[in-house]
Amino acid sequence: VYCLQNGLPLDMDVYDLAEWCALAELDGKVIAGTRGKKERTKSYNAFSSINFPYIATIQDNHIIFYLDDKEQMQDEVTFYHKLDSKVTLLKLIPSMDSSLLDYMAEHYDAVVIESFGVGGLPSYESGDFYSSIEKWISMGKVVVMTTQVTQEGSNMSVYEVGQKIKNAFGLIESYDMTLEATVTKLMWILGQTRDHDKVREMFYETINHDILWNTGRR
Repeated sequence: VYCLQNGLPLDMDVYDLAEWCALAELDGKVIAGTRGKKERTKSYNAFSSINFPYIATIQDNHIIFYLDDKEQMQDEVTFYHKLDSKVTLLKLIPSMDSSLLDYMAEHYDAVVIESFGVGGLPSYESGDFYSSIEKWISMGKVVVMTTQVTQEGSNMSVYEVGQKIKNAFGLIESYDMTLEATVTKLMWILGQTRDHDKVREMFYETINHDILWNTGRR
């Protein structure tokens, strides 16, 4: 698009760049599609690269790569035609109870829970969130924990309240992934399999730099 808009030839570097990423900002920054997030509504530099460096810049009609591992991409392109649209999002707010999460379990196959800080769920005497998560898991559905904070990602092992519920139910955690990549990846995975172990395996498989968390700490 940049080349067509600016009358530039579609040379090999441009094809390589298109294969490698999805977003090229008007200010010349190139962002991995799995790391792009819109943070401004009106500016030309509306998108930012979250928890990952910019791939390249476009300067004086040249593409300057900062990170170039295209040679590792040897597999043929595979097209997928099935996505599971029954993936939803629950953004926690103070004083929220778990009744909405219970309702969602009846209508969706997976939920991404945006929690506070590094991750976790409110711990009330009633244990309502604990019971709701247990309901989701018993129904064979998928729960993924993430954080409302844009930068640095989640880590449920930091506090006991997060570590306890994650270990009890084997919850998937998005770590340094963007919310957009998390939801999209879940829709893609659940379009192929409902086996929980396979879902976990595919979720933690890095695709175009979408997740970089150390696998040994999952």
